[in-house]
Amino acid sequence: MSGLRMSVLRLSASAVVAVTVLPFGGAQAQPPGPGVREVSAIVDVAAARADCLPGSAPETGLQGDVPAADRTSGRSRQGYSCNITRLGGYPGRGGGITSTSFEHCAYLGTFFPTHLLDPAAGVQVVDAAVPTAPVRTGVLSEPAMLAGTWETLKVHQGRKLLVGAGVPALTGYGLLSIYDVSDCAHPRLLNPGPGTDLTLPLPLTAHEGGFSPDGNTYWASGTAPGLVSAVDISDPTAPRVIWQGLPGLSMHGMGFSPDGTRMYLSDNLGGLTVLDTGEVQRRQPNPRVGVISQTRWSDGWATQHSIAVTYGGRPYLFTVDEAGSGGVKLIDVSDPAAPRIAHAIKLEINLPGNQDALMASSMGGSIFAYDSHYCAADRPNDPTALACGWASSGIRVFDVRDPFHPREIAYYNPPAQADRGRELWNSPHVAASVIGVPILELPTVLGSALSGRFDPGRALSERSGMILGGDLTSDWCFSPPEWRGNLLYVTCNDSGFMTLAIDPAVYTPPADQLSTVGS
Repeated sequence: MSGLRMSVLRLSASAVVAVTVLPFGGAQAQPPGPGVREVSAIVDVAAARADCLPGSAPETGLQGDVPAADRTSGRSRQGYSCNITRLGGYPGRGGGITSTSFEHCAYLGTFFPTHLLDPAAGVQVVDAAVPTAPVRTGVLSEPAMLAGTWETLKVHQGRKLLVGAGVPALTGYGLLSIYDVSDCAHPRLLNPGPGTDLTLPLPLTAHEGGFSPDGNTYWASGTAPGLVSAVDISDPTAPRVIWQGLPGLSMHGMGFSPDGTRMYLSDNLGGLTVLDTGEVQRRQPNPRVGVISQTRWSDGWATQHSIAVTYGGRPYLFTVDEAGSGGVKLIDVSDPAAPRIAHAIKLEINLPGNQDALMASSMGGSIFAYDSHYCAADRPNDPTALACGWASSGIRVFDVRDPFHPREIAYYNPPAQADRGRELWNSPHVAASVIGVPILELPTVLGSALSGRFDPGRALSERSGMILGGDLTSDWCFSPPEWRGNLLYVTCNDSGFMTLAIDPAVYTPPADQLSTVGS
């Protein structure tokens, strides 16, 4: 192993415990919230099923489910598709936790430490200019890229910047690299000093990150503790932390208002914190970031990120829950002091009345069952479609022209990579499969049981005894599916990068299509 990789290993090992950082600016503690908002009449409804056109290979059970029988028989190795065709792909050694893309290129995130087994360890740069034959054109091997990028790897389209932080295990410390992707197939490192040089760490913690809308600030959030840092990258060659605070115990991803003065910060306990980031945005000296509101909910937790959109000029969020079958919530933020859950997008397998079926099929599949993770709207104003990556349910595409009546129009759940586990060094799904129980679903399963909607007999299957040693009979698609006309650029943990074509009979790209992830 090279000296550089050994240095990263040493720094990453200390990073797991080095999570105490002296705060910059005014760090606010988490205030009391308005409590849990029960909106079951709104959120306990599945989106209407897609009508699959000829040539599809539709699901065989509940919407979003990979039934136990399909896992046992090998049917899930063929995958499921509805109104979507796979054109090409670059499987590599797996797709990391989340990956990102820009123009005709994709950047595959890294999962530490197993990705270091690859002779070409680092963030894989993939050129998909020919959608049927994507090729690797480079590898980013700076310390942050080797230390594992978790959910920090993001692109700012306007400034043509790629940023990623080093996150070896849940929370990382000090490493941040910034690249110019004007030539998307050949990124160029901009900050060889602070954040990249191992002797010049930045004072930040990271699990996830995202850009302000103008691209001048990269925000990093940690999970243990929930420290949030604002990094000034207006000069990308010299990043510097200009604010730091602790708005919650364990924070996750984010989204922003178009002017950058409001951050919609996800709470790992299940909820949304709205922060006033105006002073950071305006670069006031010694900026303060105030908490405007905090909303909690009980259906779903590990809230992931938010996409700020408008309908008829009114501001909303599509806010995603990573665990507990929370799905995607539509939140009205016209009054940021009192966000209101207006609707939700879930699959049938996510509903409280189907948690028993969820347990029957997901046992033996590791810690996640069927959960949304990252989405992308096809434009920020009056979006017409939302594409989401789901654990085990694949890529799901919804018509959201009427956000109060969303309907699914297409999906693609890639063929399970059950025979490739030993070579998927960059797949967190493989690493997590030492555990067979979908532990992240247990709070929701318990809630279903306490409400009398859980049938123990329906929860049993031939997989019920798979407590340890999970398998790869489904894939986890954690990355945002990015829009390119009728194409989607997607990356899944086991299948790697893929180009997918949506049937034009079910989706017409708007003239002002602009793939919008939120941060």
